[in-house]
Amino acid sequence: VQLQASGGGLVQAGGSLRLSCAASEQTFNNIMGWFRQAPGKEREFVAAISWNGGALRYADSVRGRFTISRDNAKKTVYLQMNNLKPEDTAVYYCASRPKAVTVISTTPASYTNRGQGTLVTVSS
Repeated sequence: VQLQASGGGLVQAGGSLRLSCAASEQTFNNIMGWFRQAPGKEREFVAAISWNGGALRYADSVRGRFTISRDNAKKTVYLQMNNLKPEDTAVYYCASRPKAVTVISTTPASYTNRGQGTLVTVSS
């Protein structure tokens, strides 16, 4: 399963980062999502996008600050993160729902393809 997230790093509060997720033919599906997991916490939904970008969903905690997008030709999903806060510190993962599924979900378990994450650390 190929879903490789990149772009994480250390940033000060108020700063920005852009995460990328390179997928394979098998994992670049209709519904792509980003999740995050902070130390000692469960994995949580961040954002998801449909094939043509017409359907978007964001967690309340990131709405207005984060933007998910995709480039289907490059099989890549992005997460632009602005106005970062210390509570955004986590390992960020990209994931995809099964290929035939066209409905966005916020449940981590419904994304059957999950890749390695990238660490985002926001200092105060």
